[in-house]
Amino acid sequence: MQVARIKLSGKDPKALDSISSEIVDVAKKFGVGHRGPIPLPTKIMKVTTMKPPAGDGTGHGNCTWDKWEMRVHKRLIEVQADDRALRQIMRVNIPQGLHVEIKLQG
Repeated sequence: MQVARIKLSGKDPKALDSISSEIVDVAKKFGVGHRGPIPLPTKIMKVTTMKPPAGDGTGHGNCTWDKWEMRVHKRLIEVQADDRALRQIMRVNIPQGLHVEIKLQG
């Protein structure tokens, strides 16, 4: 039987957990097998920039820096590919800022 691999990613881990629990509830309601949510490694993107526009620091040899980072959290859920269950999963309301990717594995 085919397995649908659902990969969720976004900046808000609480929203990811709530959506993944909704998907798991749909799988349980239809009685199909599921695995997850499996937390995947968080991708951390860092950007460091100098504060002064001229790049010469504060005048005493000390440079001031701004440090920015964005974390992208990921979850993986595997659900057996049942037509009714997948249709119901597709109807789950996804908040803005979350990315969902569904692949069928043979």
